[in-house]
Amino acid sequence: MSSPEPTVIVEVQGRVGLITLNRPKALNALSLEMIRTLSTTLLAWREDPGVIAVAIRGNGKEGPFGAFCAGGDIRFFHQAALAGNPELEDFFTEEYALNHLIHTYPKPYIAFMDGICMGGGMGISQGASLRVVTERSKLAMPETNIGLFPDVGGGYFLSRCTGRLGEYLALTGHVLQGKDAMAAGLADGFIESGRLVGLWTTLSTTPFETGEAVQRWVTNHLQTTAPKAPWPAAEIDRIFTQTKVREIVATLEGTDSDWAQATAKVLRQRSPLMLHVVLEQIRRARKLGLADDLRMERGLVRRCFHLRPGAASETVEGIRALAVDKDHAPKWNPARIEDVTPAEVAAFFEPPWPAHAHPLAHLG
Repeated sequence: MSSPEPTVIVEVQGRVGLITLNRPKALNALSLEMIRTLSTTLLAWREDPGVIAVAIRGNGKEGPFGAFCAGGDIRFFHQAALAGNPELEDFFTEEYALNHLIHTYPKPYIAFMDGICMGGGMGISQGASLRVVTERSKLAMPETNIGLFPDVGGGYFLSRCTGRLGEYLALTGHVLQGKDAMAAGLADGFIESGRLVGLWTTLSTTPFETGEAVQRWVTNHLQTTAPKAPWPAAEIDRIFTQTKVREIVATLEGTDSDWAQATAKVLRQRSPLMLHVVLEQIRRARKLGLADDLRMERGLVRRCFHLRPGAASETVEGIRALAVDKDHAPKWNPARIEDVTPAEVAAFFEPPWPAHAHPLAHLG
């Protein structure tokens, strides 16, 4: 009986560490095992003078590339939350530590974000020194759709988008195509997907002298001029600067444009409670460094699963509706944006642990 294929393929070719996420049937959704393999590998390579740069990609159902990473394994979240499985806590602690490791990595780390790159996929690519997209790329932080918030450092990198684009992307979960992600400041360069395999091959066959030379080589194959933003930037800045979710939605519903009406309709479908939490998250994160943002998010995700345990959790209900029962009819509580109270939102930001006992206290 053959052993199952590894969910992460790790190899050093020449002087470049190559990582391939290899769970294509699940669109490379991250399991705890995958997070641990990535962390162990990156820590070893950080100290290894034989590795001068790292590149990461996903395997699609048709072969290399085509899908980067669809996020965390939300079916596992659902099962673990209902069963009281302590690995749920380990998952987020270790995932966020991995996100921090990537953002602070001392060697070039190049992420090939071909195909779907959402949620946890953004967490292992936004900290890259070079973020590469294609015409097939689909980037998003769609967590409000499942009663969650844009975690994995989402508060940090979304709040640093220009103007109020971060609030818009975080609240709506709007999907960005490859070049749109460049306009948003969430990608650095574009390449046609048909050229990816050849470029990847050259990483293992070219005698690079330094990590900087590896990154320069890849950059030379990219289009790096960001296009004009396809969204109404002035309208986003005008509307999403408001202090309350209900004000944002009321303004959208009172604005006579197809974009505003469509955006209001999207927000009306999301978890009202988590919309309020997310707006507060992005506003707070704008003033935080990366480590403090990840610590805040670790507290938030603890609250998502434990303020109302089990099936009463907004997140568990959102995952049930989207990925388990697939009825796409979540029963949000409260049901309306106008019914959320400040106290309900504030409870998410109460630290679950004293500072010295925080599971991410060690992050610098």
